[in-house]
Amino acid sequence: MQKMLAVYEKIYALAKPYLTTRKNDIHVEISYKFACRLLEDESGDPEVVIPAIICHDLGWIRVPEHLQLKAFGPGFDPDLRRIHEVEGVKLARDILRQVHYSPVKTAEILDIIDGHDSRSLAISDSDKIVKDADKLFRFTATGFAIDVERFRQNRESHLKWISNQIDSWFFTETGKQLAWLELRQAKEVLEEGRLLDDLENDHCDIV
Repeated sequence: MQKMLAVYEKIYALAKPYLTTRKNDIHVEISYKFACRLLEDESGDPEVVIPAIICHDLGWIRVPEHLQLKAFGPGFDPDLRRIHEVEGVKLARDILRQVHYSPVKTAEILDIIDGHDSRSLAISDSDKIVKDADKLFRFTATGFAIDVERFRQNRESHLKWISNQIDSWFFTETGKQLAWLELRQAKEVLEEGRLLDDLENDHCDIV
């Protein structure tokens, strides 16, 4: 279990009600772990990175569930995807106000959330870490299994496809190294034939 600072615990508690769709509760817990790991080796401001990774996907709660699979993944609709960023900024702003977070830090956090998926370039070192932590989820056994099930993908084809994304997706060297490590472990776990429910139980709560 990774213990948060008190202010991050408050942010997470306020964010949790918005993480009840698209398996975002699992996604955020795992992405948080990666953000902490990336901060050990990469430049970035934890006071920006941690709230940003907790809040980056809040906006999915505003996208109707029957439209969500059209908003990300293969053949996604960029306009639908954009909704979750715009709505996520609104929700994150309200949460950060409630905890009286630094206005300067808040502005940077909201800028990161506003383009964490749609913006191909990173605007800061902190943004690089958030983007990498977000993507690393997809390389874990849990994230891989969720994507294969959700998009009804062939496991071997998806493994090959996601392997080919590493160089273009990741901004930090640590992110790339972790992606390869997680992918190798995911392949081993999936070859064992473990069930998705078992994989979901592997994640650790962050508070």
